[in-house]
Amino acid sequence: MVRRSTVDHSPQPDLYSTGYDAETGSQPQRSTGKRPRSGSGWRGAGGRWLVWTFRVVVWAVLLIVGYRGVMAIVLNETPPRHTPAAHVARAPRFPVQMASAYALQFGGVYLNASPATASQRASELASFLPPGASDPQLGWNGGGSLVLQSAQVAGVLVEDAQHALVTLLARVNGKMMELGVPVYAAAGGLGISGEPAWLPAPKPAAAPAAPAVNSDSATESELTRQLPAFFAAYATGNQSTLSRFLAPGTSLTGLGGSVLFGSVTGVTAPVGGTVRHVVATVTWEIPGQPARAGNSTASLEMAYALTILRQHGTWYVQSIAPSTEAGGLP
Repeated sequence: MVRRSTVDHSPQPDLYSTGYDAETGSQPQRSTGKRPRSGSGWRGAGGRWLVWTFRVVVWAVLLIVGYRGVMAIVLNETPPRHTPAAHVARAPRFPVQMASAYALQFGGVYLNASPATASQRASELASFLPPGASDPQLGWNGGGSLVLQSAQVAGVLVEDAQHALVTLLARVNGKMMELGVPVYAAAGGLGISGEPAWLPAPKPAAAPAAPAVNSDSATESELTRQLPAFFAAYATGNQSTLSRFLAPGTSLTGLGGSVLFGSVTGVTAPVGGTVRHVVATVTWEIPGQPARAGNSTASLEMAYALTILRQHGTWYVQSIAPSTEAGGLP
């Protein structure tokens, strides 16, 4: 007896035509038109943070630019403009140094006058005056005499690039005076542009008395005994002897025998510590004069400011300079 097969050989619907698992009988899922997500795909939202950060930066820049624009309008500011540096031609300056020397040379001729040398004076003045000057003696009437002992430039008052007034401090016929000399400069040359003016000498000025100091009589007595040997060595300039009186690190040249030591006539020392600023009055004798009956050797009294240092019970000199105190008195 033949048994009928249970296998259905009839055409099957499309449902089972694709992806059908004959063993499990499972069917594939229907397609929804979307790509299936991979299990290993990136699910974060970091791209949005980059966009928002960029937007914040852009808005910040726009706000700053807008703020600066508003403030510029409120404060009426104008943007800086770059302008090329203009070439400024320097105006010629008055030659002060050369004019000073020129006026000094002129003063040496002008302030010396004698009838015996009048023609020589006129010839020398001609080199300072414009050609064809009407008065070759520049105001001198030819009488009496002027003798110049010394002259120095006291100052220069510049009016412009071509005109200045040079003031000379001079001693003429034994008296001090000032002479104002007008000097003209042009094309590298110099000339006297007018008649000079006789001016008064500086008036005497008396310095106020220095305040009283609390003197150290013991130190003054000690220095009065010690300083004569120092000043004797200072007069000769002998370094081996002079170095015995100097503080460590101090060096002095000395006077090289131009004077001879006479005496220390006074010492003023204030109360203080191991470093003091004292004043010593010294008498120098001027060597080289012939001896004459009834005429003693010339001498000069001078005041020195000393800085002294106390070491191992002895005073040493750190510095020596002229004193600003009159006669060495406090």
